[in-house]
Amino acid sequence: MDLNTILSQLETANEEDIEKLLQQYNRENMHTFSFDQKEETLRSKLCQSVLTVLGKQVQPSCQKTCLETLRILSRDKRVLGPVATREGMLILGGMARLRAGQEEGDNQNSSQDCTQSEEEERVVVEALKCLCNVVYNSPAAQQVSVDVQLAHGLCASLRTARSWHHEVGLFTLRLLFLLSALLPDVRVVLRREWHAVRLLTEVLEHTLDVRWVGPYEAARPDPQALPLPAEDNERAMEALKALFNLTLSEAGGEEDDHQFRLIAAILRHLLMLKTETEEKTEEAHSHAVNLLNNLPVSCLDVLIDIPVQGGQEKYGGKNMDAVQVLLDFMEKRIDKGSNFKEGLTPVLSLLTEGSRHHREIRRYIKAQVLPPLKDVKIRPEIGTTIRNKLVRLMTHVDMGVKQTAAEFLFVLCKESVDNLLKYTGYGNAAGLLVARGLLAGGRGETQYSEDEDSDTEEYKSAKPFINPITGHVEEPMPNPIEEMTEEQKEYEAQKLVNMFDKLSRQNVIRPMGVRPDGTLAPLEETLCDPHEDNSGSDSD
Repeated sequence: MDLNTILSQLETANEEDIEKLLQQYNRENMHTFSFDQKEETLRSKLCQSVLTVLGKQVQPSCQKTCLETLRILSRDKRVLGPVATREGMLILGGMARLRAGQEEGDNQNSSQDCTQSEEEERVVVEALKCLCNVVYNSPAAQQVSVDVQLAHGLCASLRTARSWHHEVGLFTLRLLFLLSALLPDVRVVLRREWHAVRLLTEVLEHTLDVRWVGPYEAARPDPQALPLPAEDNERAMEALKALFNLTLSEAGGEEDDHQFRLIAAILRHLLMLKTETEEKTEEAHSHAVNLLNNLPVSCLDVLIDIPVQGGQEKYGGKNMDAVQVLLDFMEKRIDKGSNFKEGLTPVLSLLTEGSRHHREIRRYIKAQVLPPLKDVKIRPEIGTTIRNKLVRLMTHVDMGVKQTAAEFLFVLCKESVDNLLKYTGYGNAAGLLVARGLLAGGRGETQYSEDEDSDTEEYKSAKPFINPITGHVEEPMPNPIEEMTEEQKEYEAQKLVNMFDKLSRQNVIRPMGVRPDGTLAPLEETLCDPHEDNSGSDSD
């Protein structure tokens, strides 16, 4: 339908004709994602005309149709000028029942309006969808949303989460996520003044049906219970994304510590849940991992300290079910073989910090990842065990993935160079050791407990024959000089010396040595000066 025709008819049409006119436009453009640039001005005028209609007292059915039109138009960021104004945002906020810009008491009352009809509810949903598009596509609208305190209206809506219909809740949470992602200043206000972290935590509690049996302990999900419904899972994911944004900034104080421990307990509950599909379960676990990374590492003890449900005596009576879920999730992400940076490094970082600061977590993970060595005839990077997979990642082309995997194994070895080399070989560990200045051996700076690190009899007997570079026992190779004469040996040796001398003179290679602190340096810097006065040094 020609836009000039629509605009001319909208000026004089009654409510019923406006609805029919826009419904036809919506049908023709519902699946259109690219618009003719020549009609940009006309589409902008259509935005203004639709807002004018919405500003009048029209029936919910007409409001819904107008909002559908605005939602279609809001895909084009070039025509959002009329909407990205105080008047436009207040109209959409009013349609979404957010009452942006009102005082807190008025806001709470408006969030508790009388029961809406199905048609009125569709108006709210369409308005929220429009706001999501407009906020995402228009920096001007983002600034106006700050001026009219749109996020404050969303927080008032969070207080009524128990009475939400699915789509109202879903798009309320999505809009809050967008505002917290795009506007760092709003993030701070949401957290400090409007207590959005607490409100979102309560939304998660309700959505995941958490039942508390201890201060930070949720009842174990019934193994026979149905999987988490798809709609509940969708809302939970949006709440987790918003919480991730709000917990990015630094926190402190007893109130924050309590809130973060509650979140950790809810995330443990989520890790133990199953959704309707394996793919959705993995997505839920991914969001849980991301949020756990934002929490203070001291709060991770909530994952294992579950007195009512008990734990394993071997690990101080701690319950390791959630840690095992995280290990399984990590291995799945490794097996996918792609998108390691975003998909794998968060869970590796989480398990690394958990192991560094919580002895029982480290001991449990090490037993699963680095069990005592028995077969040392195969290179550490070859095989299908979780150790083999992680050692392969230590030489990955992506520096971030490589460093994160190496750091994880290093922490499991209590930051002992000797232990790390035992499990990985010097060749795989060299990158980490250079970065940490530990080529000469030793330990990292973190202090660890003195629990036993026993070796198997198989490893002890094979240890003298292990190649420290490759980390395995190699088959003996035939000696190429055994059948040479003394003259041939001398000739080959001189030839090798000449080759190195030539490369050195041309600066192709430069002899390197290791400083006392373990870092690499040119050889001449690491050699002692034969004329140096050592008379004042202590004798051994």
